[in-house]
Amino acid sequence: MGTNKIISQEEAALRIEELSGIIEHHRFLYYVLDRPEISDAEFDRLYKELEALEAKFPQLVLSNSPTQKVGVAPSTDFKPIKHRIPLMSLSNAMSEEDLDRWHERIIKGLDLPALEAENLSYVCELKIDGLSVALTYKKGHLVNGATRGNGDIGEDVTLNLKTIGKLPQNLTVSKGLSVPDLFEVRGEVYMPVSSFTALNKDLEEQGQPTFANPRNAASGSSRQKDPRVTAKRKLAIWTYFAYIVDPKIKEPNTHSLSLDLLEKFGLPVNPNYKIAKGMEEVKAFCRQWLEKRHDLNYQTDGIVIKLDNRRLWDQLGMTAHHPRWAIAFKYPPDEAETEVEEIEYDIGRTGAVTPVANLTPVKLAGTTVKRASLHNFEQIERLDVRVGDTVVVRKAGEIIPEIVKVITSKRKAKAKSIHPPEYCPVCQGKLSKAQEVVLRCTNTYCPAQVQRRIEHWASRDAMDIEGLGEAMVSQLLAHNLIHDQADLYKLDMEKLLTLERMGNKSAQNLLDAIVESKKRPLSNFIFALGIRHIGSQIAELLADQFNSLEDLMNAKADDLKNVEGIGQIIAEALEEYFANKENSKLIQRLIKVGVQPEVKVKADKSKYAQTVVGKTFVLTGTLATMDRTEAEKLIKVHGGKATSSVSKKTDYVVAGESAGSKLTKAQELGIKVIDEEGLKKLLTGNT
Repeated sequence: MGTNKIISQEEAALRIEELSGIIEHHRFLYYVLDRPEISDAEFDRLYKELEALEAKFPQLVLSNSPTQKVGVAPSTDFKPIKHRIPLMSLSNAMSEEDLDRWHERIIKGLDLPALEAENLSYVCELKIDGLSVALTYKKGHLVNGATRGNGDIGEDVTLNLKTIGKLPQNLTVSKGLSVPDLFEVRGEVYMPVSSFTALNKDLEEQGQPTFANPRNAASGSSRQKDPRVTAKRKLAIWTYFAYIVDPKIKEPNTHSLSLDLLEKFGLPVNPNYKIAKGMEEVKAFCRQWLEKRHDLNYQTDGIVIKLDNRRLWDQLGMTAHHPRWAIAFKYPPDEAETEVEEIEYDIGRTGAVTPVANLTPVKLAGTTVKRASLHNFEQIERLDVRVGDTVVVRKAGEIIPEIVKVITSKRKAKAKSIHPPEYCPVCQGKLSKAQEVVLRCTNTYCPAQVQRRIEHWASRDAMDIEGLGEAMVSQLLAHNLIHDQADLYKLDMEKLLTLERMGNKSAQNLLDAIVESKKRPLSNFIFALGIRHIGSQIAELLADQFNSLEDLMNAKADDLKNVEGIGQIIAEALEEYFANKENSKLIQRLIKVGVQPEVKVKADKSKYAQTVVGKTFVLTGTLATMDRTEAEKLIKVHGGKATSSVSKKTDYVVAGESAGSKLTKAQELGIKVIDEEGLKKLLTGNT
């Protein structure tokens, strides 16, 4: 739904909630599970649609909107590490015109005359398609390495990073070079193409799932629980940033000197960088590597360009999300011609029918492409795709192939038009379109829907059952061991050992994970049910509002739409779901087998100072005695709200050490600014 189609605030709120959920889902898949499902181009389209809606309806911006974040919260499998210096994302340039506009912003920001502007020096580096990490050396020894995470907090993967052969655990000490007390390094862990090919071949021979691309392989390998597995994956790293935290040693004045310093300390630095004078040399470097990059033994999807003079960095500063002194020039995705051989249909958990084109296999961005999603029948009509057509396929972000256009000049006389099916290809049930774009199978017991619903139930944001992925669910259904979510809780060792490649240990791990899922929060349970229009954020709103699952099930649409953030469409979807007898039976069966969603104990707001109840807080900078997450929890427990952006609706900004742009905005808007002690006084009522 584009912004031009929005006709009411309620529809806008619904779409913002939907987009936020979709974007968060795909961020989680990309950054945490290393299983991206959509292309970079599709992700960017969704993100821009959300930005446009938020600009049009600023009053509807969610406090935890994806537009306010750099990445996603890291997985809890590893100990969290707070970055001393946040790992910011970079803004993107998709064309040389974008580079010119960035250059103009720099000139304006530095207030430079034309002659000086032309002589500005830039460092151009290959943009490595891997996993960003932060390394900390104390007195020359590697003490920890963390993933980027959400930019502020990452995951401790030190042991895994220590398996990388070319990453020194102790800095090289040479004559005339002082080792800082504290040395922070930024780098990109990657998997060489040769290692990637060998790894996938090995996984294939073992009958295990292969990785989609080297980036996923590098990320997944860096986050193995057993470092011995990581060591076998033969990862590599390039370092590209150095921060000296030592008053006795001077920071390099230029970025190029910083790269030299990294090399002198024995850290691997990509040799393919250039100090460019002016934008014409920058553009020439970008053009040079457009084709040349395919000859490398690692993947690069663009060029990172930084002002060389680091003193100018402070002068230009940063936005909330990225530095103004650097930009990433992204290469266009690779494209190839192929033919549409036939159309198949995937059925989702809500019955949505997605057409998928089976293609004549074609090499694209280093892999063989055989399938491409066509999303819906409106897209088929828009592209005018027919079976037998020659099409252009693009693999944006080297992840999921998409059909860009049909080459009608090559259309064969026998090319067949594609018409929406009348019956479900899986269960042969009648398909319905109702008033929406999506065609749906209305048979609740359709095997494809059943499988997708169980997969959704087991997913991370739902009941989080580790080890219960698509392949396992498929096996359980094929062996008639389960028929719905409730049957999962009746599985035992004897049943599981009848499955292929299932040993005692694997079976016990799965059973333990299933038992552990019985006591997830009510919000997870609501989301896990897979109710249409109910994302994880709406599920949290509902869990906060209702005292129990029973209260929610008995609520009517008129009651539900009074909840802040719930509109008519969502309210009706909830009432319709719980009124369905089959859905009620499933919930009762889940409760009977021991699933007991935990309800948050609501704070008695009468106990707390009215200076906190109902007030909106924004935290910025580093607090002395608690981290930001802990402080936000205390605010919420005491009846207040913690949001991520400053607006006229903000009551207090809590400013810690190194407070940034949020503090400046608060001062501009006249918002009351307090420190950590001030927050504690408000929480205790000692004002």
